[in-house]
Amino acid sequence: MSDGRSWEGNWRVRIHERVRECGYDSLTAFAEAHPTLPLVELAQKLGEDDVNAVQVFSGLVAEAERRKQLTRLVRGQLVRELSESFPNGWPAVLDDANRFKVAKALGFWSTFTPETHKERVDQVGDVLLAMPPPPGWRPLGPDDELLLTLLPDETA
Repeated sequence: MSDGRSWEGNWRVRIHERVRECGYDSLTAFAEAHPTLPLVELAQKLGEDDVNAVQVFSGLVAEAERRKQLTRLVRGQLVRELSESFPNGWPAVLDDANRFKVAKALGFWSTFTPETHKERVDQVGDVLLAMPPPPGWRPLGPDDELLLTLLPDETA
């Protein structure tokens, strides 16, 4: 990561310029093209030394709010956390070690959740621990059928 240079200058403009250089018209499109990459890796793709994960997530939240797709963003972040913690899918057995790994992934997910969705995220986490998905389940994007069931989009 950077030595603080990521906060120098207009980082929002820098990120959007990098996104365009990568061939995408929005940060959301860039992130959705890499749905299982952690935020840190998305930031590194945009700038090894001058873009960080917090900035990427801030930009994604801003775009999601404008598009009224915040719940989709929240689901997408769960995909990122689960992919990082369980690259081979949901564990077959939720022993103490795996329960800890699940709790850790859910905790990181909650950290990168806007305040408006914290309660729903807590409820989803409780459901995933109480009624685990099938072994090997590995959502590949925010439109995963199980994720849509657990955290559906708001209806207008």
